[in-house]
Amino acid sequence: MTRRPTVARRAEQLLGTSVVATAPVAGGDISTATRLRMSDGTVAFAKTLPTPPAGFYAAEARGLRWLAEAPGGAAVPEVLARDEDCLILRWVEPGRPSETTADDLGRALAATHDAGAAAYGAEADGWIGRLPLPNGAAPTWAEFYATRRVLPYLKVARDRGAVDAAQAQVVEGLVGRFPELLPEEPPSRLHGDLWSGNVVWGVDGVAHLVDPAAYGGHREADLAMLSLFGLPQLPRVLDAYAEAHPLADDWEDRVGLHQLFPLLVHAAMFGGGYGARAAQTAARYA
Repeated sequence: MTRRPTVARRAEQLLGTSVVATAPVAGGDISTATRLRMSDGTVAFAKTLPTPPAGFYAAEARGLRWLAEAPGGAAVPEVLARDEDCLILRWVEPGRPSETTADDLGRALAATHDAGAAAYGAEADGWIGRLPLPNGAAPTWAEFYATRRVLPYLKVARDRGAVDAAQAQVVEGLVGRFPELLPEEPPSRLHGDLWSGNVVWGVDGVAHLVDPAAYGGHREADLAMLSLFGLPQLPRVLDAYAEAHPLADDWEDRVGLHQLFPLLVHAAMFGGGYGARAAQTAARYA
């Protein structure tokens, strides 16, 4: 018996194929996540919300398709259908990380980044979690990172009481030094929200990247986010990445700078100690 008939009916409308079984998928904290088995043998993954913000799923689908265009790049789920209230992807069966898969991911991520972007930014604004993500282009990475990534979420976190005046002052003081601290590179094709939970180690031995907030940016930002909450086999991923595309000198010294953005996003969304952690990270560069 279908356990989620509303989701099944919506998928049938979009895919033109009947759903023979559904099952809830744990882990989604924004969308309702459902595994679908179709009558033609396709296994799909549906993300649904009754009243999402305008363009919410369109942004994710656009990002997935853009990342998929990178020659030799990291795998992403195929977009099967998309409408305002849902996104349907080809199912990726989870497996376990291995050394070989980690090596492959590092090389593939380098290829994704090397596919590049037209500018720092994206063709349209997007979303990170439930928060709007400004993507208007800027001429330098330092300017883009300051005005489109750090300062907007510092303001939201401050307005929500997750960052106090003293903590905000520390971060704001560092932002003024971004031009001297952040080296310039041509814009890379970034996943944009590359924490460990958005890496699905497939049973097929391929790591897939999910839930992107994709844009053109500095590749060190993706790598810093991978390091923020930990990733299985991370040293192997980074070593393979560096072999495929060597990183700039002292890039590890800048990891904290590029972690300010996700820390402030978490402060704005969840509060807790993320605001204090962002200020402590900024203070290391004072």
